[in-house]
Amino acid sequence: MNLRGRALGRKRHGAGMLLSPAVVLLLVWSLVPLAMTLWYSTRNYNLVDPTLHGFSGVNNYWYLLTDPDFLTALLNTAILVGGVLAITVGLGTVLAVLFDQAFLGRGVARVLVISPFFIMPTVSALLWKNLMLHPIYGVYSAMMRAVGLTPVDWLSNYPLATLVMIVAWEWLPFAILILLTAIQSLDSEQKEAARMDGAGPLAQFRFIILPHLARAITVVIMIETIFLLAVFAEIAVTTAGGPGVASTNLAFLIYSRALLQFDVGGASAGGVVAIVIANIVAAFLLRAVARNLET
Repeated sequence: MNLRGRALGRKRHGAGMLLSPAVVLLLVWSLVPLAMTLWYSTRNYNLVDPTLHGFSGVNNYWYLLTDPDFLTALLNTAILVGGVLAITVGLGTVLAVLFDQAFLGRGVARVLVISPFFIMPTVSALLWKNLMLHPIYGVYSAMMRAVGLTPVDWLSNYPLATLVMIVAWEWLPFAILILLTAIQSLDSEQKEAARMDGAGPLAQFRFIILPHLARAITVVIMIETIFLLAVFAEIAVTTAGGPGVASTNLAFLIYSRALLQFDVGGASAGGVVAIVIANIVAAFLLRAVARNLET
């Protein structure tokens, strides 16, 4: 028994030695940037004013939290995340149910509906800005002129709503893919028994399919929320946060503080606040996922 314990101890020690380089690299990769962000968030540091230096305490945080642009960016972030989640989860559930049915060309339709997820955010933003939504030669403008309507400059008049639409178009295939996979794991005998008992399509969706999708929907919400909190490329390419700060989210506000206003200290304070918000949201979502997995 003692020899067996020693052998197990040697195996664990060897495994720990093999894993230690990866663990050290991961710690350096994550802790060093975090430590530098915390350090700069308490410093007066401006890229165009080398005379401005020294310890600032909590002044950077106070200036950020009392700035009206911060509250606007926080609200825009919530609207962007909530709007995209509502569209992708709601429409994704409906489309996943429809694509689970047998129809001519279903394989091609599935490939086409999933393909936008593989387009880079910058490319998709340029596609929507110049090809689809341009007020002069965009596809939507041509369609509106064809029926006698006046084209709309979507990015200028409705910047945040347009961004919600663009980002939702990018993430809808992901939701469809996860939800369609979950629907296909549903036992067909349950649906057949419900059909024999006289349950219609709506009743089957409400009492069988939707409860079965609860875990998958929770996973989609968690993964999308984590990525949607850091949406940046679509805003930088299409609206640049404008007009004014009408489409500025928290990630773009931090970028503008660092590389447009050259205030590294204030941008670092914004980064710390963003990390705290992201961790709170992630903890809440992980708890919700764990609760669904237990049921």
